[in-house]
Amino acid sequence: MALTTSPTSKNPAPTKKATARPDSGAGPPDASTPKAEVGSPQRLPITPDHSVARELQALLDGGYGDYRNSLRGFMADPQLYPRPELSTAQQRQHTFDNLSKVCEQGGFQRGMRRENGGEGQPILATFTLESLAWGNGSLAIKAGVQWGLWGGALDQLGTERHREWVEKAASLELPGCFAMTECGHGSDVQNLETTATYDPQTQEFIIHTPRDSAVKNYIGNAAVDGRAAVVFAQLITPESDGRSNGVHALIVPLRDADGSLQPGVSAGDHGHKGGLLGVDNGTLRFDKVRVPRVNLLNRFADVDADGRYHSPISNQNARFFTMLGTLIRGRIGVAGAAGGATQAALDIAVRYATRRRQFEGATGAEKRLIEHRQHRRRLLIPLARTYALHLLYVQILERYQEINDEQEAGKWSVAEPTEAQKFASREMESLAAAIKTAQTANATSTIQECREACGGAGYISENRLTTYRADSDVFSTFEGDNTVLIQMVGKNLLTAYGREMNELSPWETVKYAATTASDVVRRRAGFTTRLQRLRDLVSETEAASLFNPSYQAKLIDDRAQSVLFALVRRIQPARKADRVQAAAIVDKCQDHLIAAGWARVDALLIQAMVEAEEKLEEGSQARQVFEQLRHLFAFDTIVQHAGWYQEHRELPSGRIKAARAAINDLVDSLGPWAEVLVEGFGLPAEVHDVPMLNGAGVDPLLR
Repeated sequence: MALTTSPTSKNPAPTKKATARPDSGAGPPDASTPKAEVGSPQRLPITPDHSVARELQALLDGGYGDYRNSLRGFMADPQLYPRPELSTAQQRQHTFDNLSKVCEQGGFQRGMRRENGGEGQPILATFTLESLAWGNGSLAIKAGVQWGLWGGALDQLGTERHREWVEKAASLELPGCFAMTECGHGSDVQNLETTATYDPQTQEFIIHTPRDSAVKNYIGNAAVDGRAAVVFAQLITPESDGRSNGVHALIVPLRDADGSLQPGVSAGDHGHKGGLLGVDNGTLRFDKVRVPRVNLLNRFADVDADGRYHSPISNQNARFFTMLGTLIRGRIGVAGAAGGATQAALDIAVRYATRRRQFEGATGAEKRLIEHRQHRRRLLIPLARTYALHLLYVQILERYQEINDEQEAGKWSVAEPTEAQKFASREMESLAAAIKTAQTANATSTIQECREACGGAGYISENRLTTYRADSDVFSTFEGDNTVLIQMVGKNLLTAYGREMNELSPWETVKYAATTASDVVRRRAGFTTRLQRLRDLVSETEAASLFNPSYQAKLIDDRAQSVLFALVRRIQPARKADRVQAAAIVDKCQDHLIAAGWARVDALLIQAMVEAEEKLEEGSQARQVFEQLRHLFAFDTIVQHAGWYQEHRELPSGRIKAARAAINDLVDSLGPWAEVLVEGFGLPAEVHDVPMLNGAGVDPLLR
């Protein structure tokens, strides 16, 4: 499978594909290159048009170009960037000092609810977090802790009586912490051990750490800067006879104005970490610390002065997941930060590849790195996926904003949500888990590839790639471990969002899914209806070409549906199993559950790319470039799962070989446009203002 000759390419051959000039980055076609098939795109011109970057940037920005441009201006301040030569204590201070600038920028505050002085625009707050990650991961996470976690919990879980707390968090007057994770309970939040026991005599809650496994761990701002925390604890009231009413959140002061710890509060310092050195992560322990009754964040439940517990949501599991559901923007924020760091690493690595000369080519002159096919493959394939991930991330953010708008308008009932609202909540939880897992996994692999692609220069801290790598590494395990989250995606798929799964035990989940096998995939709605539209566009004649966008979407979605069906078949024996046997079946199917989640991610990504492409003017240069980027993503996804496609007779080996050959052809065509593609991210020049782009071995004419 080959690309056809572009009429605007340099040096076109009369009947064959164009033979590129030696420094084009494309090179001559292989002698074994198969004939171009119907529907294959033309090879791009050797000389790129940099104006295309503006159209790609507009596409990636969605409808938020003006605000994202203001963020680009904000991140042009070189003082916001990390200084790796500083000690840990100095880096922490440097990061905290920069928080005041972020506060003045105001993007995070715009995400807060209108009743708390914000604008109800969480999408703008998330874009702000992403932009900080372009340059400084520590600053991004420090800001995320202050306004997304600490401030966000106050804003989302509190009521009017907590407004002053929200205002102090928003203005940075009161730096705070989000104290959820415990030493013995990370992802298993429902079984946290910290207790909040109500004393009706004093109308106070007693916050206590009963054992070492209940110590709050990895808490941002805990070691130095935090003055208060939202603490998640098991709520115990007199009428509950010592039993918990479930996990709830309370405000607990940690330090006084001069930074001294409050009585009963102990804080530890995690010290030097593998990354995010500007964030003061630490531990928190509470020895019967008393806080007023009104410190309970009571949007979903409250305790009156006499100790009577009440909530508009009667079911404890439903109440717990409703509470956590208000905080899923944190997961989407982590996805944004991971994407920002990945884009920055690609921006640097691609620019280096187009400037750095090494090894003589056929002409005897040293070739630029981008002129080597393997170098093009190692950068352009993950770049295509990064584009897809960003487009999906923006789609998910827009959906989250829609739901937020409906909730702020009073269209959602806390006590009795409609079936459509329940579905929307489950769908959003799944989408947030999917994009967080996919973006952070891509960051880990892509930033490492960028580091290696820059050789020794990439290993020097001043060139930032090792900092991006170190700072983004933890993204795969905080705000939900990726292995756990991708299983959440698979679990939601397992029932096709058919009912409130959060109210079911694992055993009941298996029972339900096993008895509805015929319905699992057919009952598709919401975010996935667009995929069905793409599938419906495929005709028998169009399916003859792997370059057809609807056929690509169908192929990738076929795998997602088939993997899901196979998972349901594997758990069928649970229909007649007891709880112990059912649990064993679930454990044996865990790998399949994860595979179903990842297949779902790929289906959403190709959908996002096809839909984005339709927004570009047909026949325009920008659309031609993006089209090849979409082909690159699609073919790489298919080739990665070549075994599955052949085992299930979806594609014969010859078609897989053709897709593999097309990947080489596509990176050859896109090679000269590599810098245009990273320019499409629209990152400030300060991001790639690094010494290695001005140093030895770099073509002086291209600096």
